[in-house]
Amino acid sequence: MTRGSELNAFLSRRVAQPAPTWAVVSSFVLSLVGLGVSIYLTIAHFAGAQILACSSTGAIDCRAVTTSPQSYFLGVPVAILGLAFYVLMVAINSPWAWRATRNALHVARLALVVGAMGFVLWLVGAELLIINHICLYCTGVHVVTFALLIVVTRVAPKQLTRNAFAPDEESVVN
Repeated sequence: MTRGSELNAFLSRRVAQPAPTWAVVSSFVLSLVGLGVSIYLTIAHFAGAQILACSSTGAIDCRAVTTSPQSYFLGVPVAILGLAFYVLMVAINSPWAWRATRNALHVARLALVVGAMGFVLWLVGAELLIINHICLYCTGVHVVTFALLIVVTRVAPKQLTRNAFAPDEESVVN
């Protein structure tokens, strides 16, 4: 058996523990809020930053942030990346997805939100240290992502416990 097939067998054999209702509801609502703000930022990216209802003087300047070179990552607008992330998070944080018995979905949820928070930290650093301006809508997305990180990491240890194997010949003790 190859290492990849061992990992697939391991993940498919594990059964996730049910998540508490507060985590299911809050993660779904947070994902919908993040999606809404991401849609607005994506529209502003393509229609022009002038449609942003945000100050353009002082430290808060959405136009300066959303039109900066840092508003692209590997040639892709950050607004599109945020939109794609939150479309995926709405699906993966839906009540139906939380009820999934396959552990791989719950591991993916945790990995995605941890990765997104890492990206958010880079974006906040770019706003503060390179652009020298802050976008309130971007900050809203950052706060929502941080809140999702808190919710998912509070649930993940219990949901992804080692003793949550589905019975099979490898996990049954004679």
